[in-house]
Amino acid sequence: MVDGIELREIRAFLAVAEELHFGRAAEKVGLTPSRVSQTIRALESRLGGLLFERTSRRVTLTPLGTQLREALDPAHEALMAALRTAQDTTRGVAGTFHVGMFEPKAYAGPHLTAIIRTFEARHPACRVVVRELPIESQLEWLRSGQGDALVLRLPNSAPDLTIGPVMTDEARILAVAADHPFARRTDVTAEDLADVTVTDMPQFPRELMDAFIPPRTPAGRLIPRRDVHALSELLPLVALGHVVHVTVTSFAEHYRYPGLTFVPIAGIPRSQTALAWITRKANARIDAFAQAVRDVLNEAAPGIAQNDPDWDRHLGALPHQPEEHADPDQREAQEQQ
Repeated sequence: MVDGIELREIRAFLAVAEELHFGRAAEKVGLTPSRVSQTIRALESRLGGLLFERTSRRVTLTPLGTQLREALDPAHEALMAALRTAQDTTRGVAGTFHVGMFEPKAYAGPHLTAIIRTFEARHPACRVVVRELPIESQLEWLRSGQGDALVLRLPNSAPDLTIGPVMTDEARILAVAADHPFARRTDVTAEDLADVTVTDMPQFPRELMDAFIPPRTPAGRLIPRRDVHALSELLPLVALGHVVHVTVTSFAEHYRYPGLTFVPIAGIPRSQTALAWITRKANARIDAFAQAVRDVLNEAAPGIAQNDPDWDRHLGALPHQPEEHADPDQREAQEQQ
């Protein structure tokens, strides 16, 4: 009789139907292969027909098995979603999860959409809202309770913060004018920065600014700085050759500007961003979002977790050759031709 069929039998059947291998299916549902095999035989007995054709070399679905899988897949997903929603409501993974950051496209990296989709699929009672925040007020926003978490650039030694999973880990490049002497080089060194004027953004925490752009070269020479207060101010100053800008590889993709080119820098530490939250306000929603970050990045960018120094090159980062970026209007016109 079908009335007595249990959820574990359905899960075992769907796992074998997906994997077409009893060993892999057993790992997926946390049982032994022999237990999965017994469960499938019992289910076939209840239904009165074979669900799988088994040989010593392969496992395939029978027509009855295919029919059952097509009917069960959406029903099982709906059932699991309902159970997760009920559990999330009990645990507090419901409502709206607010995550803030300065410049989302640069700070969160290329996998933010996948992270949010993964989180919301796991926790359908909770929705994510991304807020872009001024760098100087992001911690106030978080501490006031308006937000649940931040994506911030490291380092940040605020004692009330927990620094969670790293979201980006990037090599360093230098933005220079296309006619700057550095533009003809394949790379520059940290020592070269003492011979030019670099940007300084005073609204950034000094701890972060000095880590992002060191005040002195490795040999101890002072690096000249010029205050810049916004990207709209920074980009033309670089294009005119008045300053150079020490940045990260993704900057070249997100902030193209006529007359700019980018050159790799040797001797400047890589730069990371990470998810962070107020330690005393940790809760199930934050834990669930942090887990979604880890799971997506472990699959899409495993080098972050494994400290692979070249992981961003695997994702199509800036080639280690100077490149002059075309005017965006010219590039758009070329793409339409």
